[in-house]
Amino acid sequence: MIEGVKRIDTNEWEVPEGFIPGMRVPGRFFLSESLGESLEPGALQQLANVATMPGIIKNALAMPDIHWGYGFPIGGVAAFSLEDGVISPGGVGFDINCGVRLMTTPLSFADVSGRRDLVDQLFHAVPTGVGAKSSLKLSPRSLDAMMTTGARWAVENGYGVPRDLVRCEESGCMNGADTRHVSAKARQRGIPQGGTLGSGNHFLEVQVVREIFDPVAAEAFGIREGQVCCMIHCGSRGLGHQVCTDHVKLLEAATKKYQIKLPDRQLACAPLTSPEGREYFGAMAAAANYAWANRQMITHTTRQVLSTLFRIDYEDMPLVYDVAHNVAKFEDHVVDGKSMKVCVHRKGATRAFGPGSADIPPELSSIGQPVIIPGSMGTSSYILRGTETAMERTFGSTCHGAGRIMSRSQAKKRMSGKEVTENLLKEGIIVRAPHENAIADEAPGVYKPSDEVVRVVHDVGISRLVARLSPVGVIKG
Repeated sequence: MIEGVKRIDTNEWEVPEGFIPGMRVPGRFFLSESLGESLEPGALQQLANVATMPGIIKNALAMPDIHWGYGFPIGGVAAFSLEDGVISPGGVGFDINCGVRLMTTPLSFADVSGRRDLVDQLFHAVPTGVGAKSSLKLSPRSLDAMMTTGARWAVENGYGVPRDLVRCEESGCMNGADTRHVSAKARQRGIPQGGTLGSGNHFLEVQVVREIFDPVAAEAFGIREGQVCCMIHCGSRGLGHQVCTDHVKLLEAATKKYQIKLPDRQLACAPLTSPEGREYFGAMAAAANYAWANRQMITHTTRQVLSTLFRIDYEDMPLVYDVAHNVAKFEDHVVDGKSMKVCVHRKGATRAFGPGSADIPPELSSIGQPVIIPGSMGTSSYILRGTETAMERTFGSTCHGAGRIMSRSQAKKRMSGKEVTENLLKEGIIVRAPHENAIADEAPGVYKPSDEVVRVVHDVGISRLVARLSPVGVIKG
């Protein structure tokens, strides 16, 4: 491990105050020794940088998928007090409310094994890749409604059923969205992209439940061994990226205006109580709502394809849950024995609220929030449940995925998209993407092993394993 870092427990480490000048709190991260072999010094430096920010509470945190990002490390979590804390686009990310959702079906592995027609139909039905555009022509009024009411707009316009909203974090809509602070350029980028998958690590996967670890939780979530599920991973597309780009510039100026000293300009921020801070939050919430509507529309298209191909009822494909992993939110947490409202930044980290939390569906109150941790293409994804330990130690947060260990350019040099596709096909996994480079970029070997990442959060207790799923069909952006 890197010099100066202290071991707290088997999978827990501390970056003490003084690791770099100006730290207000320690950094804490969760990592096994084997995962520590790929820990980037730059990501650890970023975690220490976050600990210097005004109003940060308790610890700067990072999950076992930690890797270098913009401003915050990916896998980073930080909570800020409302009185003297700040809000930072670097703590949210450019793909605002990039998130993941899981939908179950009545199908079994035998129904979908080797079904290239299924993968082809999904690929053609859901626009995918850089610059992908929807056949839907959103009006400016509809775009405003998406940004204001999120997934509810989609359901009210025929893209789903009311129960879907119950099974979304924040019911698929953040309060406080203010479309006045979403630029004309962001709107222009968002209008043609509703219901599209995007590029990079975004995907639509047909998966099979291979293993159940917690039968009680699995039953509550509606998951059974051998069942076919669909997982959707995407965010706010060009609209969210533009919102971040616009407000980074504004908050760089605000950082100077409010005389905030930072070790990295990518942590540009503004006081939560400032006009600039409120404006960013309003625009970010609008982009987050767009992302929830976007995932809801893709869910609807996926259900239509499955319903037609397998003659199953639309409502027999319920949503298990939808979680965000690039967002800042106002939440109530207990800090040093006192309940207080804080602004929690999760940058490549997932909410993992425990049993009894008011913010999860009542029927899951005794279990905890469903947590969805996707693997890399060709590796297992996992369903976990939130815990009281997460509420006490990580502001109700856990990891969001496997965590990248190789750049896209390195990945392309290592193996071609054609080779990756052929290797996955030998394992019974059919892959479709707009071009071969999109497959090479996201080959399984460019990520940390998902099983080890989830083992760490399970062992630490900030989320607990419920089920393992493996892909049989993959649509890559």
